[in-house]
Amino acid sequence: MALRNSQIAYGTVAKTLHWATALLFLLAYVAVYYRQWFTERDTPENIIAIQLHFSIGISIGVILILRLLWVMYDRKPDPVPGSAFAHLAAKSGHWLLYLMIAVMVVTGYMGTGANTQFFYLFEIPKFSDTWLYTNVIEEYWFGITFKEFEKPFDFIHKDIGGALLVWMLILGHALAALYHHYVKKDNTLKRMTTLKS
Repeated sequence: MALRNSQIAYGTVAKTLHWATALLFLLAYVAVYYRQWFTERDTPENIIAIQLHFSIGISIGVILILRLLWVMYDRKPDPVPGSAFAHLAAKSGHWLLYLMIAVMVVTGYMGTGANTQFFYLFEIPKFSDTWLYTNVIEEYWFGITFKEFEKPFDFIHKDIGGALLVWMLILGHALAALYHHYVKKDNTLKRMTTLKS
């Protein structure tokens, strides 16, 4: 299998980045729901679960950057036959997914009041300890406290994105792939799975 995309299928790099993103999103949800449902606040299990969630979130952000760079660098397989509207819907759906991933990563980081122990290998400072927060936001937003600052980011991350929009976009993405595979019987799903580039 080729590293780069071909006219008919995605290559190893695009497939790996795609499925790594999907797996990490699933693991991020497992970690945070495990924390909420099965641990007591401030116990070692609770802290490990949220640190795992933070670490996975940062990893997703790094993979998103790599994906976007790869999209700009590599060719895209030719579109499967379909209407102009179907192609526009597919393109819009993909960019909405990229946007939602970026929003989840940024709001997760900006709404976090704790340092990230990145898989317990090294520490990433919380946003309130960064130069941007201490020299720009605190300085020019009239001394806003971090608790006030992080509320909207936390709300977007947990209540809008995490609880609703992410699942709607992922479900739409998966249903579109299954529709192409089982109803249209084209190679859309195979191009990201078994079809060789």
